[in-house]
Amino acid sequence: MTVTHPERTTTRLTLLVRLADWSYRRRRRVLAAWIVLLIGTVAGAGAFGGSYHFTFTTPNSDSKRAQDLLESRFTSRSGDDVNVVFESPNGTVDDPAARTAIDATLRRFGTQPHVRTVVSPFSAEGARQISRDRKVAYGTLRLDQTVSDYQQTDGKMLLDLRSQLDRPDLKVELSGFVLGNAEQSDFSSEGIGLLVAALILLVSFGSLLAMGLPIMIAVMGLGIGLSLITLLANVLEVPDFAPQVAAMIGIGVGIDYVLFIVTRYRHALHDGLEPRAAVITAITTSGRAVIFAGCTVIISLLGLFVMNLGFLRGLAVGAVSAVLVVMLASVTLLPAMLGFIGHTIDRLRVPFVNRTVSGDHRSLSYRWSRVVQKRPWPAVVVCALLLLALAAPARNMHFGFPDAGNNPSSFTTRRAYDLLSRGFGPGFNGPLLLVAQSNGAPAAGALDPVRAAVAADSDVAFVSPPIPSPDGKVAMLVTYPKSSPQDQATQDLVRRLRTDILPGPSKSAGVQVFVGGSTGASVDATAYTADRLGLFIGAVVVLSFLLLLVVFRSLLVPLKAAIMNLLSVGAAYGVVAMVVQGGWLGGLVGIHDPVPIPSFIPMMMFAILFGLSMDYEVFLLSRIREEYTRTGDNATAVADGLAHTARVITAAAAIMISVFLAFVLADQVFLKMMGVGLATAIFVDATIVRMILVPATMELLGDANWWLPRWLDRRLPRLHVEGESAETIEAELEQLLRADAAPPKAGATT
Repeated sequence: MTVTHPERTTTRLTLLVRLADWSYRRRRRVLAAWIVLLIGTVAGAGAFGGSYHFTFTTPNSDSKRAQDLLESRFTSRSGDDVNVVFESPNGTVDDPAARTAIDATLRRFGTQPHVRTVVSPFSAEGARQISRDRKVAYGTLRLDQTVSDYQQTDGKMLLDLRSQLDRPDLKVELSGFVLGNAEQSDFSSEGIGLLVAALILLVSFGSLLAMGLPIMIAVMGLGIGLSLITLLANVLEVPDFAPQVAAMIGIGVGIDYVLFIVTRYRHALHDGLEPRAAVITAITTSGRAVIFAGCTVIISLLGLFVMNLGFLRGLAVGAVSAVLVVMLASVTLLPAMLGFIGHTIDRLRVPFVNRTVSGDHRSLSYRWSRVVQKRPWPAVVVCALLLLALAAPARNMHFGFPDAGNNPSSFTTRRAYDLLSRGFGPGFNGPLLLVAQSNGAPAAGALDPVRAAVAADSDVAFVSPPIPSPDGKVAMLVTYPKSSPQDQATQDLVRRLRTDILPGPSKSAGVQVFVGGSTGASVDATAYTADRLGLFIGAVVVLSFLLLLVVFRSLLVPLKAAIMNLLSVGAAYGVVAMVVQGGWLGGLVGIHDPVPIPSFIPMMMFAILFGLSMDYEVFLLSRIREEYTRTGDNATAVADGLAHTARVITAAAAIMISVFLAFVLADQVFLKMMGVGLATAIFVDATIVRMILVPATMELLGDANWWLPRWLDRRLPRLHVEGESAETIEAELEQLLRADAAPPKAGATT
């Protein structure tokens, strides 16, 4: 493309052209502004950042009503508990030396912040807190805060004190949901993802300078995005794992977006354009597609607001912040940096790396497309069967929240979990709180038939005597299941208590009984989100269909994309379901025992993957559409489109996969799940779907791919994702250059 038509009429400059040109010409100001923004947000987060917190309460749930009663009528039991678990390996906890050490240890813990009371295993209230063999005992620290408010720094203080008090003749371990955040390691999965991404970019571009741009943009965007998340924690319920999720998404999309734009910029330079014209061309084509792709990710993430759960809102806003920052940096900071680099983009080349322009008919991608197009039916059938086989295990997904039994053995919470399970049974790691409210007689006196009915269930290990509130209107039964908190039997017990066991005795006793506690709350949160998962997925699929319908002016293209997206996500769900079963496959990512899947994981995966898969869908199909419009030959357009986009999409997918897989090294099991699931879906989307299903199905459908009823075409809005035509871009560039060459008007300042 050349810019040599002085007779062409003036064209109104688009906003994106003006933005790209301004960022290029005012590159020093743009770079300085981004540096100031980075420093300001990091400093602001350090000075005014909020605290991460995570509640399990769901609207109008049984556990929410139980917690509300405890907070209003039973404040001494409204906070969470921390168990201090003791083991006497060479004797019993009744030995004088062991008993003295236990009492001294509990006194030390009793002085820590937010510890309201301490229940000793040697007190009357703690009589059942010593195992039958007298080798294991536990004391209870009753806090005045729940996990939503308890600070990570306070948890670290408890962990540090445990390390000081632990001794060979008396083991001291801690258990409690509030310690989950404090015990996580500071290992950075983001660093590994960035390192692998740099290597892929180096091979893709063959130049150190070109490789550095996506990494720089991603790191700067990540710094600003994570700082914004910390500031947002002041006004939103942001879970502690939100920064890791945001980093996972931000690094992946940030590098991919810059990769797309830089690739188009290098092609423009190779076509003979000057750097300024090349920057504007890249931003108005690939940059426009980046904005569209980024907006789809943001819209899909914001869809999580319909769930009406505080932690999902915080998680969504945190991820949106990271995507928004890297998207804006891609169309402002990147043009500025390209202005500094200019023609030197290919300097510092790596020897022996061939960087020929993609799209050659001799390329492997073009030849592969032709092979698939010759045998489309076998390709479609084999791929469909393979994806359905991968998705099949998803039918048996067990939803729930993982407990401390899934933590590494190096964690004190895991060792405490094992001690409690061995000494008392796994259910002692997550008791159920049955909270009863009475409008008449004292609640505690009416609970004997309720207690007897609960204790008679075969899955209940023990039910405490009724514990009355100070005013007597509320009483509590602490119920210990025989199974662990994450076990399906415990979830079934909670449901059975609410529907079968409690209604009869509680009605005859004149009380209302609600099942709460952390285990009850997790069951409610699981049911709440799992019941809405299908509706959420359906809404996202419909939205993706409508967006692609407007973009590609076709009915069959968006329909195929929706079906393929479902197959990709289904395969990812199936792989995750296999991984969480443990065994050799789970062992590869550090999951050795069966683990339930938090119900928000499939929802988050689908929201993220919808936007990410749209990136590749738009870049590939838009190039196919461009070739089809030019030639009218569907088969050639598919092969050419695949050949032109294969290298950049393959590199982008490889970066995404490496970034996501780096998160399997995290301590949190749900980050491992998301890393495996997202990496699987991107791999399937970039290989089976893009390389086989797309060319095969488009070959079968032929010209029908681009069919759209005329009446619908007239009613749909016009949206050019890949930008305006080459002639329009050329005219806009020409107008900019003529304006620069024209002499200034009289009296004008320069």
